[in-house]
Amino acid sequence: MSEDKQTVEESKMTEEDQMVDNAGLNMSGHILIRDVETGEELINKRNAIHYGNMARIVAEALNNTADSYINYIAFGNGGTSVDSSGGKVLYRSPRVSEAYEASASLYNKTHHKDIQGAEADSSNKIEIVTGPSYTDIKMTVTLGYNEPSGQEVFDSSTTNEGNYIFDELGVFTNATEFDNSKMLTHVIFHPVQKSQNRVIEIIYTIRVQLS
Repeated sequence: MSEDKQTVEESKMTEEDQMVDNAGLNMSGHILIRDVETGEELINKRNAIHYGNMARIVAEALNNTADSYINYIAFGNGGTSVDSSGGKVLYRSPRVSEAYEASASLYNKTHHKDIQGAEADSSNKIEIVTGPSYTDIKMTVTLGYNEPSGQEVFDSSTTNEGNYIFDELGVFTNATEFDNSKMLTHVIFHPVQKSQNRVIEIIYTIRVQLS
C-alpha cells in the first residue's frame, strides 16, 4: 500500500471512529425530610433508582409520549417492621430493578401528592437546577397541618404503625389515575409520624449526569 493511500485509509478510520459515541446516563437521588417549624432534620439520606422504569421513562420523554414525566410523590408505611424480641427497627430492601416493571410500587402506599397539577404551588413544586456538569431535578413537597386527612393530633405514637407514620417514599410518573403511574425511585427510612401539630417538608433531588 502506498504511503498516500495508507494516510487516506487512516484518516477515514479516524473519522468513522469519531462518529461512535457511547454516553452513560448516571442518576443519583437524595431525600431530606425536615420539620418546617423547628428546622429539625428527620431524614437525610440517599435513595434507590428503579433503573428499568427510569430508562423507559427517559426514552418515552424523548419520544414525547403522554404522561412521561414526574408528577407524584407517594408515601407509605410498609418499609419497616419492629423486631418483637429486641424492639429493633428492621428495614426492607427498596423495590427497584434493572428491568422495566409497570406494576412496581411502594410496599404499602397510604398517601400521595400531585406536584405538577392542581396541588402545585410555591410549597409543592419541581425545579430544574443546572450545575457545572450535572442537572438536578429538585422536588419540594410540603405536608401542612391539616394533611393528610385522618392523621393523629400529636406526633406521640410509640409504634411504627398507622397510615401516616411514613417509612417509605417514591417518585412516580403522571397518569390519569395514580394506580396507572410508574414508580421511578424508592427510599426506605426510619419511621416519621405526620400529625396535626407539625408541618413537614420533603426535598427530593435526582441528579442527572452524562458521562
